[in-house]
Amino acid sequence: MIDVPRALRVASETGEVRFGLREVRRAAKSKKAKLVVLASNCPEEATRNLGDVRLFRFGGTNVDLGAACGVRFSVAAVAVISPGESNILTV
Repeated sequence: MIDVPRALRVASETGEVRFGLREVRRAAKSKKAKLVVLASNCPEEATRNLGDVRLFRFGGTNVDLGAACGVRFSVAAVAVISPGESNILTV
């Protein structure tokens, strides 16, 4: 079983990630996003136009997702462009 919060933090520190729905949409549209992680309170309608990118629903809220990524703001969605040293793509 993967430790998702730890994997997200490692991906944020060693890989390339984008925070926020606007950036996630851009990454998905350009086919750069390998995985999109959504907070549990991210509205479904916000994720409609993401194409065929893999989605993972994070168990916590946007505040929890931001904390898991190691940032000091709430994050509704995260696009993983490059996982770095993380195993986040195995979720």
